[in-house]
Amino acid sequence: MHLIRHTDSGFPGKLNKLIAASSLFDPAIEQRTRDIIRDVEQHGDKALLRFTEQFDGAKLSPGQLGIAPAETKAAWQAIAPRIRKAIRLAKANVAFFARQSLRKNWQARNPQGGLVGEKFDPFQRVGVYIPGGTAPLASTTLMTVTLAKVAGCREIVACTPCGRDGQVNSALLAALGQAGATEVYRVGGAQAIAAMAHGTKTVRPVQKIFGPGNAYVVTAKRLLFGRVAIDLLPGPSEMFILADASAKASFAAADLLAQAEHGSGHERVWLASHSKKLIAGVQREIKRQLPSLSRRNFIEQALKKNGWLIQLKSIDDGIALANRIAPEHCGLMLRDPGPAVKRIVTAGAIFVGPWSPTVLGDYMAGPSHTLPTGGAGASFAGLTVDQFQRRTSVVKYSRPVLAKSIDTLRTFAEMEGLDAHGRSAEIRLGEESS
Repeated sequence: MHLIRHTDSGFPGKLNKLIAASSLFDPAIEQRTRDIIRDVEQHGDKALLRFTEQFDGAKLSPGQLGIAPAETKAAWQAIAPRIRKAIRLAKANVAFFARQSLRKNWQARNPQGGLVGEKFDPFQRVGVYIPGGTAPLASTTLMTVTLAKVAGCREIVACTPCGRDGQVNSALLAALGQAGATEVYRVGGAQAIAAMAHGTKTVRPVQKIFGPGNAYVVTAKRLLFGRVAIDLLPGPSEMFILADASAKASFAAADLLAQAEHGSGHERVWLASHSKKLIAGVQREIKRQLPSLSRRNFIEQALKKNGWLIQLKSIDDGIALANRIAPEHCGLMLRDPGPAVKRIVTAGAIFVGPWSPTVLGDYMAGPSHTLPTGGAGASFAGLTVDQFQRRTSVVKYSRPVLAKSIDTLRTFAEMEGLDAHGRSAEIRLGEESS
């Protein structure tokens, strides 16, 4: 990992560099993604089949793009009982958390006596992207599809890449069935996002797309925003740890290594502390723990590119840095984390204290692990169940209440020079001018 200190010459510039290293706006990735989207829009299933062979090594026929419900049921029966138990438990936690966040219809009288309110309906057809490849994320299924099910979405479309043999990981398939996916397609990458947005002969378009992915998937979501609704921009994983001398170096190192292992090469991890001793301990622990990890090659690649140890003057400087980075995951390993929890306002999720490893959020705590990355946390929150609900405002006035409002309506219409606006209310009261 790279080490920088507040005493280094040009330290502010080095901080700017490590913050700006996101892949979300890489021009080369953006151009290649545009080409993929255009190809899918123009050629539909043919493009999906060609990209599946090119990127996943699987040669499929059009009839093999979809995965029948019988396959997900068979996958559930085939997996080990302990895996079924884990899926059930995690799903229950996620569903419990989601139900607390559902937005409910309401109505009330405004000061003039008009009846106003909101109603919240589930999107009828949503799309969910589930990363696969070197790490098929069955957990992401539970963190996305479960929310759609709790919200009441009728059609839940899932896209996930297949292996060279055309098969999808059995645990991931089993989780898709348990969580409530109604359609599943073995399509990955930016082409899957394009298919759900534009539609093909096999994949009908959706109203809104959810889920994390690699740099190409996230870029496709960003480019297609407006054509289809998008949840947020959850890209390659990130971990920022703010720690003081009370932190256990082995715990901090383990969390950094965990978030660097996904395999895209665009993961970003940071540890900030004013303790020189802790930073040295984390360095030693990374060297000690790394050789025993099965995905050490992926981790080494991520750490070499975007792994940072930052020695700061104070914890206050670390809090300010956390808010600048807006990290996906923020671990607080502090003797008194309370003030930092209050003052960090851009993180996707905060993990407080030594006994709250990020893996809890990844797998089972309850909140969705689909979180903003690449600095998007400054503007976006993590995925919540209400994002699967479509809001509609409702207004109902009686004649007497409209009469109480006519002077204000007439004044605004005159002020803006929109006489038809004013007349649309006046005509109801017989007050329209000839």
